[in-house]
Amino acid sequence: MNSLNSEAFVLFDQHILWSDMIGNLFGLAALALGWRRSIWTWPVQFLAGLILFGAFFGHLTGSAGKQAVVMVVALYGWWQWQRGKGQTEDGHIAVRFATWRERGAMVAAAAAGTVAVALLFKAYPTLSWDPWPDAYIFVGTIVAMYAQARGMVEFWFAWLLVDLVGVPLNFANGYAFSGFVYVIYGALVLWGMRDWWLRSRKDARPVLEGAPA
Repeated sequence: MNSLNSEAFVLFDQHILWSDMIGNLFGLAALALGWRRSIWTWPVQFLAGLILFGAFFGHLTGSAGKQAVVMVVALYGWWQWQRGKGQTEDGHIAVRFATWRERGAMVAAAAAGTVAVALLFKAYPTLSWDPWPDAYIFVGTIVAMYAQARGMVEFWFAWLLVDLVGVPLNFANGYAFSGFVYVIYGALVLWGMRDWWLRSRKDARPVLEGAPA
């Protein structure tokens, strides 16, 4: 796995690692598949986590642990979308806005989770170089993936909030490719948000008995 952490190329004086490039390209593909509501978004997300887990294992224990959690959530998302297939006319899952109770629960979980993970990172400095922003991105990613698994439009808002911190943090830590990918994430998030927003209104529209689909 050491080869995954070798240098692929240099871009704008930034050393791009193979693990950083391959893992994030899979992550980008997973986000695009999520926009299309393709169930293959979850295997691709799992594969991205697996690649980064292999690259970090034995080198950056905290990062490897975070990827393990991402893979578990990807399995949960696959299970949820398998159950929800066929909810719409095109055979995919139906998307919706979360209830205020669900939003409150996700915000509370994100806040409490960020504090807990940041304190863990501070207690064990080898797990993270930037405890608070790293915890924010990690917990925000989990919350976003959970909302995606439940078909919530808020999934895109959560990703946008993650991007706002992820872009500068990745550039600051020397992960330039991750930073560039997060910029592309931002564009995909805006398009995906619009698509799911409009689709949630369409899916929520009642169909009259006897009316054409």
